[in-house]
Amino acid sequence: MSKLTKNQKSVAEKVEVGKAYTLKEAAELVKEITTTKFDASLDIDVRLGVDPRKANQMVRGVVSLPNGTGKTVRVLALCTPDQEAAAKEAGADYAGLDEYVEKIKGGWTDIDVIITMPSCMGKIGPLGRVLGPRGLMPNPKSGTVTMDVAKAVKEVKQGKIDFKVDKAGIIHTSIGKVSMTPEQIFGNAKEFIQTVIKLKPAAAKGTYLKSIFISSTMSKGIKIDPKSVE
Repeated sequence: MSKLTKNQKSVAEKVEVGKAYTLKEAAELVKEITTTKFDASLDIDVRLGVDPRKANQMVRGVVSLPNGTGKTVRVLALCTPDQEAAAKEAGADYAGLDEYVEKIKGGWTDIDVIITMPSCMGKIGPLGRVLGPRGLMPNPKSGTVTMDVAKAVKEVKQGKIDFKVDKAGIIHTSIGKVSMTPEQIFGNAKEFIQTVIKLKPAAAKGTYLKSIFISSTMSKGIKIDPKSVE
């Protein structure tokens, strides 16, 4: 068995095995146990008491993180010419339609989010094979297919993210960066968890929030007491 490094020993001493921390405690602790030299992402994993195979127990939604995501989000607005100027003014990195559709067909996906209009979906639909596997396909449920492109662009730039439960009943997403203050981490995590709580399906029985863990890139997961955020 390999010996623990000084950093690993320090982390092991700070995180008590099996203990469920309050969200406030976890927001402070996750910064203390992160030893990466780069600005690590903050991830949250929520295991839900739902059966995602049943349509009436699917949990999916969007949330605007009060303190942003901590990272630069590259946004492409696929829109009609009359919407281009407003989209760019709202913060879109790229705006247009036909030229970008052709670029994507050629393999270009140097973007994080695509926002479009219902009238443009006919041209975007065939791009599903390229965009789908990368999680870039616009979807009305996530607010990325809308008549108000400029508003959607602005919201994404300010920290709006979408999420959904996976086949195992877990929601996994990033809610910020470790360079944020404990207060900012707490604010983002609380907003996210409370949004998940509001989306509880009527068909879900028993315990809804089964477990919550927060971690940073390469750090140990910290267990959170669900009662501290309900």
